[in-house]
Amino acid sequence: MSRIRTAIFPVAGLGTRFLPATKAVPKEMLPVVDKPLIQYAVDEALAAGIETMVFVTGRGKNAIEDYFDIAYELEDTLHSRAKHDILATLEGTRLAPGNVAFVRQQEPLGLGHAVWCARHFIENSPFAVLLADELLWNPESPCLKQMAETQERKGGNVIAVLEVPHEHTNRYGIVSPGTIEGAVTEVRGLVEKPKPADAPSRLAAVGRYILQPEIMALLGTQEKGAGGEIQLTDAMAKLIGVQPFHAQTFVGQRHDCGDKAGYVQANISLALERADLGPVIREYLKTV
Repeated sequence: MSRIRTAIFPVAGLGTRFLPATKAVPKEMLPVVDKPLIQYAVDEALAAGIETMVFVTGRGKNAIEDYFDIAYELEDTLHSRAKHDILATLEGTRLAPGNVAFVRQQEPLGLGHAVWCARHFIENSPFAVLLADELLWNPESPCLKQMAETQERKGGNVIAVLEVPHEHTNRYGIVSPGTIEGAVTEVRGLVEKPKPADAPSRLAAVGRYILQPEIMALLGTQEKGAGGEIQLTDAMAKLIGVQPFHAQTFVGQRHDCGDKAGYVQANISLALERADLGPVIREYLKTV
């Protein structure tokens, strides 16, 4: 069974929910405490053994490419001033030479289209997809690592899911479940944003996918689904029954950083875990 070596990060979105900040700053570069959202996703991929990172970008996203490059002037200045502790914080921002690629999604045609734009980088092997605005937090056992372990046992395709309130099923791709083994559920169907009355379960896809390369041919048909966009969920649904397909219920904290309230909560939650910030933030929260 091929090990998953490549991860795709669709980062071409406009981030309109965070305007005016995202007029000049990509939403994936918005910081949670002191690291941008995209760094958390890349760290998660690295923890799962991913070697090659492919970023599907759009206009105005050059800051992401610059972020993962060497900042020579900054690093040289810090080194010359013996600011080694600060310099160490930049370690995770430097990806290995040749192990990072950037490709443009020229038109906003949907998540499925963004993934398809990276088709030439997967070398006919299984690959991961991570949506950076979903901050799935479990430093001891990151979400993609949980999924990769399941994929090694089960093969095929694996998606991350969480139970959502019944009234929120119309916001997500929802799993039609089969056999359940602990945190792993057989996927018998996928429904994109069903009305609560029509939802087959409360298991919602939350922005992490391990997919077989055959999905690229399905996405290549450019078939449009909900919202007139090329939906990744629609292509995944066609693999069910053809290849093994399972859902991994994520064990950890989920922060929806595509939502303003979720983003603020993520900052508070992660700050509270920090030894240098937690006590100060905890005392402040008692006053509001």
